[in-house]
Amino acid sequence: MDRQALANRIEHIYEIMRAEGLSLLDYVEQLSWMLFLKVLSDREEERKLEAELRGEKYRPVIKEEYLFHNWPKRFGVDNLKKVKDAQKFYNFVANELWPYLSSLGGSDELNKIGEIFSSISLKIRDPHNLLEIFQNIEDISIDGEDSHIMSQLYEETLMLMGREGGAAGEYYTPRPIVRFMVKVVDPKIGETVFDPFCGSGGFLVEAYRHMYPQAKTAEDLRKLDEAFYGQELKPPAYLIANMNTLLHGVNAKLVKTDTFSEDIRNPGKLYDVILTNPPFGGKVTKANQENLPIKTSKTELAALQYVMRKVKPGGRVGIVLPDGVLSNVTKSYVKVRKELVEKNNVFAIVSLPQGVFANISPKGGTGPKASLLFFERGKPTKEIWYYELVPPNGKNYTRANPVKDEDLSDALEKFEAWKKYLETGDEEWKKKAISENSWVVSIEDIKENDYDLSAKNPNRKLTVEYPAPEEIIASLEEKERKIAELLGEIKSILGEKP
Repeated sequence: MDRQALANRIEHIYEIMRAEGLSLLDYVEQLSWMLFLKVLSDREEERKLEAELRGEKYRPVIKEEYLFHNWPKRFGVDNLKKVKDAQKFYNFVANELWPYLSSLGGSDELNKIGEIFSSISLKIRDPHNLLEIFQNIEDISIDGEDSHIMSQLYEETLMLMGREGGAAGEYYTPRPIVRFMVKVVDPKIGETVFDPFCGSGGFLVEAYRHMYPQAKTAEDLRKLDEAFYGQELKPPAYLIANMNTLLHGVNAKLVKTDTFSEDIRNPGKLYDVILTNPPFGGKVTKANQENLPIKTSKTELAALQYVMRKVKPGGRVGIVLPDGVLSNVTKSYVKVRKELVEKNNVFAIVSLPQGVFANISPKGGTGPKASLLFFERGKPTKEIWYYELVPPNGKNYTRANPVKDEDLSDALEKFEAWKKYLETGDEEWKKKAISENSWVVSIEDIKENDYDLSAKNPNRKLTVEYPAPEEIIASLEEKERKIAELLGEIKSILGEKP
């Protein structure tokens, strides 16, 4: 099936969902569990064939009668397009298949299926609509070219979902930002990659894309297969992350959990690379605050403490943080930043302009002002390379004008020079890393400024434009006139009283 045909098929499915009154987030959630069952069925067919070739007995993950490709048999037909009784099909999905799937457990794979179907609901209410959607999914191949196209279409839908804002935006970080962060952190074959707040799984997918070309042997592929880990609390995002990674061929070990429920004073498993965009402006429960070395109710400050302790010594972290974490003078913020620079090498901070994260602003608008913080665990910070991203052509970033990969090309070029300097100590590379939008700050200056890590571009002159004198006079006269009118109204009201 070519891209246009497949895109038309998915758009038709969305039209059906639109008729049901569902939102774009609902589209992705509902399509995700449906595709999940299709992928599961296709993979089981592969496993069965492989077992037969080895002369072994085939043991399906779930009962064979509930595998997608076996559904038509219970209706006495060989494909879903021949099913006539939509109500009977709906009853099967809602009253038999769903309860079975939501009750599964006992192994990692069964636990995942059980968690997915016990935490979301069937939102398609019309039996004919449900049957028609599955009839459109039935002949989509999740392997080969269809899989590649489907993964692209799915990613495009996630992008649209992010731009819709509000709750949908929580699951989507702009992909140019994700790709930039992956390139800076540069995960290698043999390293583990972890996202403790994985949303739609974008960091894991992009890290896989970055690492896959490095694989040269079967052993490399095996290591790649075991490299990716993620955690997510919200059921829809957990489902979407599972589907997104599956469609992109990433064997991600995803866990549905509240990351802040982990006692990071005893962090357990550590990872080589952490890439994440934690929740902004949320609240850590009082019980979970006990798990933090420095207690805070702020999710973004708790997230920074978490990644500082979950990365291996010598491991690298790329994290999105609201600017307040870098500059807040409250004691807890200062203590966390002090620990950060004393026990970790903060090697780069990229300041993003307002509007880059407009997609995660629940009330609309430009979204939070944020920065990208990068550090390596185990070495104290000596100097930090900063970059200030400036939107091209003087246009602000908005949902309609999102950040693009090419907007970050200069930042990446300057960072590569900075990386060369860190590796060689050659001052010429350091000079190349500095520009109108990039500069270096010593740890001594950071300490003197109460561990303030916020970006203050010394190369950018502060210019203030004042209005012309006649404009100032006109404005004052207008204000005077309004004040006189208001005084007149007050006197009139007072004069009417006895």
